[in-house]
Amino acid sequence: MPKKVKKQRRKRNMITEQLSSHRGTPLRKNKDIPLVIKLNSSKLTDIFLINGSQFLTRNILPEDLEIAPHTHYMIINRSDEELQLKFSKDFTDHTIVYDPYKYEDSNFPKINPDEFKKVHDIPEGYIDILPKWYSIKFTYPDFNLIFIRPQLGISFQIHQERSEYWEIVKGKPIVISGTHVYYYVKSGTHIENPVGNYHSIINPNTKSDQFVVIKERWSGHFDEEDIERVFNPNHYK
Repeated sequence: MPKKVKKQRRKRNMITEQLSSHRGTPLRKNKDIPLVIKLNSSKLTDIFLINGSQFLTRNILPEDLEIAPHTHYMIINRSDEELQLKFSKDFTDHTIVYDPYKYEDSNFPKINPDEFKKVHDIPEGYIDILPKWYSIKFTYPDFNLIFIRPQLGISFQIHQERSEYWEIVKGKPIVISGTHVYYYVKSGTHIENPVGNYHSIINPNTKSDQFVVIKERWSGHFDEEDIERVFNPNHYK
């Protein structure tokens, strides 16, 4: 299992953070002052970046690491080597909206479908159930109903053989789709994820019963093996 993000330290009036291989920082929200993150330019191809409403996966430039006030930001290390991030100011008072490793050592059991159905209104007619420790999926003949635990998210992923169509049913999630990040998405919103499109859903809610619920439809060939997890903090295999 990859090492955790190391604690930040000061260096020449900069705050540094060591980001281990295949790990991500928390999704933070900047405060009132612009923030500049510095990274060796040769390493810019090794990261994914959330900067506000943008999800950048290639052709990242140094200026993309300039974070405006009150803007969300997150860096994912895609490489096999540790990266050193340098921050122009202290970020320890920034709001952590999503910590991908908050429950990493909690040993949550898989969600029990029978117990779950006692609490949540699950429509009849499902033909399969896929329980995980961070989510549970009920499969129907032509759609999936997915519940995501608070303070957790699904992996950042892509598919090569199918497109997916999401309807937000409940929970006001943060949604990553393609090069865009959508915050606190309202119920009834529809989002399309074409073949080869990066996508993920994060549940930012804090109360234990505040599940995010999405209805997922698809076109093309649906196969659970058709998935590339480009960021997998839940270590799901």
